[in-house]
Amino acid sequence: MHNNQNLEQTSHILRLALPKMSELAIPVTPENYAIWFDYFTESNLNLKRAIDGLIANDVKFTPEVNLGLYNRFIEERSPEIIENVQIETQILINSLVHKIQQLGEGTESFSSNLSEFGAKLQTKPDADELNMIVLSIAAEVEQVIASNRHMSSSLVSLSDEIANLKSEMDNLSKVAMTDELTSLNNRRAYEMFAAEQMTKFTDTQTVCSLLMIDIDHFKLFNDTFGHLIGDKVLAYVALAMKHTVKGDDLVARYGGEEFVVMLPNAKLHDAVNVAEKIRERISLKQLSIGKEKKQNLGHITVSIGVATLQTGDDADTLLARADEQLYKAKASGRNCVKFV
Repeated sequence: MHNNQNLEQTSHILRLALPKMSELAIPVTPENYAIWFDYFTESNLNLKRAIDGLIANDVKFTPEVNLGLYNRFIEERSPEIIENVQIETQILINSLVHKIQQLGEGTESFSSNLSEFGAKLQTKPDADELNMIVLSIAAEVEQVIASNRHMSSSLVSLSDEIANLKSEMDNLSKVAMTDELTSLNNRRAYEMFAAEQMTKFTDTQTVCSLLMIDIDHFKLFNDTFGHLIGDKVLAYVALAMKHTVKGDDLVARYGGEEFVVMLPNAKLHDAVNVAEKIRERISLKQLSIGKEKKQNLGHITVSIGVATLQTGDDADTLLARADEQLYKAKASGRNCVKFV
């Protein structure tokens, strides 16, 4: 009974922590989840007071803030996020097994499959494998409902639990692919998208272009005004790119003050046109800060390098050629577009 209570409590904390982390745009890493697991269990009052204070003062949970909380309050205690999702999935399987015991006929195969799913959980699957287990459970339930209509109401009552778990896995995937500061796609999302475009190019010779974008003199903003202002500059540039790039094109923060824009089906001249629109849109506005907007940061500008897929290219060579053009733009005085 005690173990069941522990499982239920862990599952409950999981359902509280993940939405809150998503709301605050905090990446779901083992370290970050450890912080919020302790926060919701209220086992560390100093940690809870610190986080409540940050929230009350509208402090953004940047990587530096998250690392500071971890180093100060968590140390080596870092429960894995996947392990906690595993626990919740195991609770769901246990609930299904209990229902199956009431059904009798036609459920031998389902019961056997549930046992297999339970065994797979013991092998510590990664997020993708765990997602497949959840989807398989959902499919199994649908099949049993179809063949056991007289008991369907009992099984259908579990649909919400399954849907919630699937939703949590979807949220985990979204958070894992999103840059927390700008809400753009992150580097991982870009690399996956780029791999898809390489496959399309190999199969159908579908054209694709890449923009490599760097904020000019970004270090000066950080050194002069501080990192919080630097974050505002990053957010402004990200928003400008979001409003300029449409459709199936992907905008991502590659790292630091660098961004990438991948343009499927765009030839070189089309990509250069998009790059010029981005550059012009960002440079037109003078950015002001402070409550009365009296502190003027001047015009923010970017340098952009453009490259288009060629025969023999892969994602790395395409990126390298765009990056080479970016350096040429920097060397040419910045606030310009260079292409090859």
